[in-house]
Amino acid sequence: MDVERLRKVIAYSDKNHEEIYSMVKRFCAFSGIEYDSGLLNILQIVRSSFRKKGYFVFEMPFADDEIGALCYRGDGLGYVVVNTSLPRVNVNFAIAHEIYHVFFGESEFVLKVEFANDHYYEHEEEYAANLFAGILLMPEVSFRRMYSKFKDESCGNEVDIIIQLMSYYQAPYMAVLIRCLELELISGNALPKQLFNFDRVQIRKKLADLWLDESIMDASNRDDYSHIETIVERLGRKYIEDEYINERTLKKVLHNMRKLYAKIQGE
Repeated sequence: MDVERLRKVIAYSDKNHEEIYSMVKRFCAFSGIEYDSGLLNILQIVRSSFRKKGYFVFEMPFADDEIGALCYRGDGLGYVVVNTSLPRVNVNFAIAHEIYHVFFGESEFVLKVEFANDHYYEHEEEYAANLFAGILLMPEVSFRRMYSKFKDESCGNEVDIIIQLMSYYQAPYMAVLIRCLELELISGNALPKQLFNFDRVQIRKKLADLWLDESIMDASNRDDYSHIETIVERLGRKYIEDEYINERTLKKVLHNMRKLYAKIQGE
């Protein structure tokens, strides 16, 4: 990400913070969690919340590691598919990003792809979803407190601070840097290039140097597909018994799921 793009992101955040913050609070109330308590397992919270909205969320490795998540809605069901070929921190952010689209997004989608690698696209809804994810995963009061702690421990070294925050909040490097800028913990007036040109290899090395968990940069490659298909088929059978749907509809749903899975796998 270049400096000009970064400034646009921060300008959007400054203008829309209060509105997006209120959405985060509404989601937390809906999900039965305390916003400031911190989300130790975002996927665990999201699964049940998405189900209430008619979406299944599941994990699988994509053939394309540029894609962070994929949303699909059709046949009365919605799916949020998260790419587990990416580092765990990117997966966490992708999940939080999709919460915004499912709960608050303005555009109806049949197929929607979210890209990874810290891209912040020139589209207002994407800016909003990224701002939502940052606020949700890194609550302000907690974030300020931990920034101060890590600043003292790092003798003010900003890269070390960001890496420690990244490890603590299980969030991507660029998302943490942007959160620091949003909260004016780091000045955006004269950002050194080293702060926003940090790649995955450098991040992993820095984690090791700081004696932090390098596995947050690993991909789980978890594949939930067979489990999700079993759940959908079981629910479908119940709906057939209750005469909500017929056998033909269930077969169509399962066919579309298998087709989507094959496409994601690059087949």
